Amino acid sequence: MERCGKIHIYYGRGKGKTTAAVGQAVRAAGAGFRVLFFQFLKSNSSSERLILEKIPNVTCMPGKDRVSFYSQMSGEERSELKKYHLMVLDEIVKVCDSFDMLVLDEVLCAVMLGSLDEDRLLDFLRHRPGNLEIILTGHEASEKMLGIASYATEMKKRKHPFDAGIGARLGIEF
Repeated sequence: MERCGKIHIYYGRGKGKTTAAVGQAVRAAGAGFRVLFFQFLKSNSSSERLILEKIPNVTCMPGKDRVSFYSQMSGEERSELKKYHLMVLDEIVKVCDSFDMLVLDEVLCAVMLGSLDEDRLLDFLRHRPGNLEIILTGHEASEKMLGIASYATEMKKRKHPFDAGIGARLGIEF
């Protein structure tokens, strides 16, 4: 049976988007899929990345060693980040046909913040290799993104420790 790759979107303000994407990558790797994983707006030191790098069939594309919150970046830093994200997307386009699954964690946030051009991403998605399964995560998904997706799951926060002033916890939120 020949596979036809689908596009999955995990989005919303609730916890679990990256967790779901990582779980899908692990499941795919366990089934023998070759997985390419990249995180926008995150450094190379996330807890999930540290373990993914040890899993056979998973390739973590290197990102920046240090990433500031977008809201704390200067205009010049934002401009540099936009150039960097475009370069990363171009590199992914070049190598993705060697993989069965591509995970683009926080890519929808990069689009929402303007550090990655949505039309450029959509063009890639429309012209991707036919068997490539793609996972996209982020807070918001535009109607264009939802329209191209085969799966779209919205994570909706009902309650979170952050609401009580508890910060992100190692191994749980990062």
